[in-house]
Amino acid sequence: MNSMKAKILSLVLLLSLSAALMAQSTEVNPKKEFRGHQRENFQGDESVGFGHGLNLTDAQKEAFKQSMMAMHKQIKPIRNELGEAMAHQKTLMGAENPDLAAINSNIDKIGALRIEIAKIQIKNRLDMRAQLTDEQRQKFDLFKDKMKHGQGQRGMQHKWDNKAERPDM
Repeated sequence: MNSMKAKILSLVLLLSLSAALMAQSTEVNPKKEFRGHQRENFQGDESVGFGHGLNLTDAQKEAFKQSMMAMHKQIKPIRNELGEAMAHQKTLMGAENPDLAAINSNIDKIGALRIEIAKIQIKNRLDMRAQLTDEQRQKFDLFKDKMKHGQGQRGMQHKWDNKAERPDM
């Protein structure tokens, strides 16, 4: 009789655990989803993203849109290459006898690709900033500073372990 109770209890426990696991969020990487949403904000819609509150003219909106499209077109092949290099890194790291020189070389390649992307993004940001009036530039810079310090959209991505470290608390 006791073994029957133990089996039933084990089955109930297993079903409960399964239900709890299935109730977990299936979202694999919320950061990537947020980045996609954030990219949409940069497409010239003034109501959200960096254009919010800048009172951009139609010409500025169009110039920003064209600039962003050109930048994304320039960055896309580099990001593809970066993805390939990161996948190759996993392959190198998972080898039975990892080749440290090849791993380090691939790390250098990944770093160089990231630097190249950052340079393109900064150039684009400076080009866009140059098209703004002094007042718009101040608001643009303020928005960028808030994002850098975790108070803007990108700041929402950070997971703060200690609430005392959060800039808004």
